Amino acid sequence: MNLRQPRLHAYLPRCAMRYVFDIERLHTIARHGVGKPHDEMVGTVVEAVVNAYPAHIDASRQRRWLFSLTAGATGVMTILHASLTEYLIIFGTPVGTEGFSGRYRMDIHDFVLAGEVWTYRPHCCGVREVARPGDHTVLKRGEAEGFKIPEAAWMLEYGRGFVPAAFPLILGDVVFSAFDGTTLAETVWVYGKMALRKLVVNRKF
Repeated sequence: MNLRQPRLHAYLPRCAMRYVFDIERLHTIARHGVGKPHDEMVGTVVEAVVNAYPAHIDASRQRRWLFSLTAGATGVMTILHASLTEYLIIFGTPVGTEGFSGRYRMDIHDFVLAGEVWTYRPHCCGVREVARPGDHTVLKRGEAEGFKIPEAAWMLEYGRGFVPAAFPLILGDVVFSAFDGTTLAETVWVYGKMALRKLVVNRKF
């Protein structure tokens, strides 16, 4: 046991640094969907991501959309990729929403596909920042902001870091506010199935 342990400990940090997705490539992919009707936009982005990362994306023709209730904001999402260290989703709402971003142990990149996202931060609370189609915004780990989607808006969202640490915030409203066991079960099932597949089949982590 003493001989094996150091080798295992040396292996884990290297694995944790291997990320599947390139941020600039995702930004380029997102731009392909800008200006298209909703279904065409989603189809274009999913097809482009599948072509770029064929072994890592859920390419199902029948996309599964789940409610996303996080820190007061409500939208829907479809999960394209999930693992312990990365996730990729299309997130949005056809009617608008607002809330608190949350504070995470990971970086969250949003590539706006349609609509606008308004944000503000405590240190410059008099300033409204507006992200429009084609823009790329980053919520860095440990930071937080208030946000509003005034009307319909959609984005390709990529998270990079320790994803399970975000579960209390991501699922907190589902459990303690909406009391929606169906959304909780669906979200845990879809994420868990994808993450387990990455661990067992691809062994990237």
